[in-house]
Amino acid sequence: MSSPDPQVRGARNQPTRSAPRGPVIAVTGAATGVGDLLTRRLVASEEVGRVVAIDERRGDVPEAQWHILDVRDPAIAEKLRGADVVVHLAVDLDLETDAAARTAYNVRGAQTVLTAAAAAGVRRVVLCTSAMVYGALPDNDIPLSEDAELRATAEATGVGDLLEIERLGRRAPRAHPGLNVTVVRPAVLVGGTDTALTRYFESPRLLVVAGSRPTWQFCHVEDLVSALEYAALEKVDGEFAVGCDGWLEQEEVEELSGIRRMELPSAVALGAAARLHRIGLTPSPAGDLAYTMHPWVVSVGRLHDAGWRPRWTNEEVLSALLDEVQGRHTVAGRRLGRKDATAAGAAGATVALLGTAALVRQMRKRRGL
Repeated sequence: MSSPDPQVRGARNQPTRSAPRGPVIAVTGAATGVGDLLTRRLVASEEVGRVVAIDERRGDVPEAQWHILDVRDPAIAEKLRGADVVVHLAVDLDLETDAAARTAYNVRGAQTVLTAAAAAGVRRVVLCTSAMVYGALPDNDIPLSEDAELRATAEATGVGDLLEIERLGRRAPRAHPGLNVTVVRPAVLVGGTDTALTRYFESPRLLVVAGSRPTWQFCHVEDLVSALEYAALEKVDGEFAVGCDGWLEQEEVEELSGIRRMELPSAVALGAAARLHRIGLTPSPAGDLAYTMHPWVVSVGRLHDAGWRPRWTNEEVLSALLDEVQGRHTVAGRRLGRKDATAAGAAGATVALLGTAALVRQMRKRRGL
């Protein structure tokens, strides 16, 4: 019996080459919200080698490797060892959270994650902030370039924290050479979210400040998650926005929603918002109102150049938002019970119901109207 051909025998003895292993991606804030959705998406991806999930409680994705700890704990560095990319989503933007506690958590958390990632040899950290960091200003271009100056102030809910997180992100590569930081800035986020901007659509009337030029650009949470996956897989770099293509004018929003407007002078609306927040009747500071007054629509060109496209249109996201908030009643950013809401609707309530009507009457008396 002849011996096998040496070349054939050698081929049989060669070890089978496995497919290239994808990156190990860690997600902070992985148990809830966007973090949960991204973790589920990544464990299902054939492009990802392993997913490390970090949160203060265990989530419902058994395929991920879970570590239960606070992101402010320096011990997170050990949990990140072996990861290629970290997507940092443990950020608290809850309207009801104490502002000082929220800032302490958000800033310390981002600082700890960036430092720990560098110490663990992670090559990329993805931060998720908001397009709100560009600021809502009457002279903004429509749309804003992704390279536009960040002109927001700390007067709106959580925006000061997001600006500080971005500042930490810009400093990190200088302090830790070899660490890449990518920043993702979504437009008005919709899909299981509760913000001053989503509550705007829970009001019986849409407050419009006289002389303002509102424009609306939405981002469905599914599109944000797919954009974060792009960033985690290093298909797009730098600082970029994510949202639907184009935007809606206020008149289009009113037509599509069927919610009528109530127009108020700027001084009345802003003054009432500041006063109501100061005395604790509303969770939203007056700075939130600017984002319903002035444009802050952004280009999504960098994602487009990378081959990404949104699955949702602005019209579809608005429709989804209206379905989501149906049955909720918010006045001046504060949720009302059904009985209160009925009374408010009968009185022609708006976002400024709790204080604006009185202020308008006072102003008219002073003017002798």
